[in-house]
Amino acid sequence: MKFVDEAKIEVIAGNGGNGVASFRREKFIPKGGPDGGDGGRGGSIFAVADRNLNTLIDYRYVRKFQAKNGENGRGSDCYGRGASDVEIKVPVGTIITDINTGELIADLDANGARALLAQGGKGGLGNLHFKTSTNRAPRQCTPGEPGQQRELKLELRVLADVGLLGLPNAGKSTFISAVSNARPKIADYPFTTLHPQLGVVRVGPEQSFVVADIPGLIEGASEGAGLGHQFLRHLSRTSLLLHVLDIMPLDPEIDPIQQAKAITVELEKFDPKLALKPRWIVLNKIDLVPEEEREALFEKYRSEFGANAVIMAISAATKEGCDALVHAIAEYIQQERQKQILEASPDIRFDEMEVIEQD
Repeated sequence: MKFVDEAKIEVIAGNGGNGVASFRREKFIPKGGPDGGDGGRGGSIFAVADRNLNTLIDYRYVRKFQAKNGENGRGSDCYGRGASDVEIKVPVGTIITDINTGELIADLDANGARALLAQGGKGGLGNLHFKTSTNRAPRQCTPGEPGQQRELKLELRVLADVGLLGLPNAGKSTFISAVSNARPKIADYPFTTLHPQLGVVRVGPEQSFVVADIPGLIEGASEGAGLGHQFLRHLSRTSLLLHVLDIMPLDPEIDPIQQAKAITVELEKFDPKLALKPRWIVLNKIDLVPEEEREALFEKYRSEFGANAVIMAISAATKEGCDALVHAIAEYIQQERQKQILEASPDIRFDEMEVIEQD
């Protein structure tokens, strides 16, 4: 299935039904009074997040969604029927914005999350509402209100704890296949990965995290070069970025350090907030470096990226160092989740929680 993470749609809610001016006319009741009913409510349009979807491809072909109008009111105090609401299903992680105003309508980041896209119009009032002691035969009635019409942009941002950065053929896909259940395409040519891949990494029976692999970045990506810039938005929800470097490139003239710094510049151009996210340097293909030369290589990277930089070495092909990296990530993600809980509930203190032992 083709991966689509952007779409534009039009939603048109139903109009409310008109109220009616009517009077009761029955035998032996010459002055029955007003009995015009109200119009029905127009149908609204909602978006619902569904975890069984992972692409917006359906909205490339069906772009217009319209709810039905409410029925008009009738005499004999009969109210018009309200129209049914329309629900459109989108993948979890979809952000919906109004194209004309730029307003953020919804961020559906949980399965089953529901958001109103277009409100149906209210039904008009029948003349029975205008009856008073001095106006016993009102002929007023109101029309139904029109439903909302909107042009919307749907933007999918995958939900992942860790995002992989790097040049094409740096070994990102090999790494995600080595540590998770994902099986991306792996080949010896650039841009093998054409759309984001998600993998669940299980550290223990009840501990896991999600890794997102996006197409490789190259210098000039922020101006449209390559493919990776199209998918950088998928890293906005991650807590940690892993910058995978090929320390033994086939071309000896390629300097991994300079290319890493170039990608950092591309991140800053695309989104300064993304560039400020915690980023670890992962030196891949360490199995190709003799053991006696590794320490000098590590010192070189530490001097370039600073003493505070987190630098780890792995071999995605042989899985050397992958377990240590996975456990370090799991510990970091656990700490981040605890921070989020503390921010949501400041009264909770994990270090002061009472432990109750059961006999």
